[in-house]
Amino acid sequence: MRHRILYHVVWVTRDRAPLIDSATADFLCRTLRTLAREHRAMVLEIGMVATHVHLLLRAHPLAELPKMIGRMKGVTSRLAKVEEIGPLSWADGYDIESVSPGDDAKLRHYLRAQPFRHPTEAISGWHGDTFALEETA
Repeated sequence: MRHRILYHVVWVTRDRAPLIDSATADFLCRTLRTLAREHRAMVLEIGMVATHVHLLLRAHPLAELPKMIGRMKGVTSRLAKVEEIGPLSWADGYDIESVSPGDDAKLRHYLRAQPFRHPTEAISGWHGDTFALEETA
């Protein structure tokens, strides 16, 4: 059975430091998708700038969202250090809201537009969430 429970999740780097560069953004796109699948969810779209991450998720009704998001933040921070991606530290907490399936396209556009909404925080050399394009192809 296909579930259509959508969420918009946002979290920021510690002290809003500009820690996300192009290599880190690609690492986050890959890793966050893997972690979501482990928790009965699917990342549909990722929007990022140097200081924060936006996710559009589709989750199973029994997915433990707080546990999943906690793991996403913790694992990415530890793996970035181990794999020498660079320092990656997240602020406490996150924002989450449910999304109507009818607003899916509008939210995807909003996530893709993050570099234009925050031009001083745009990630140099990063051309967006190319993994989303691969999964829908």
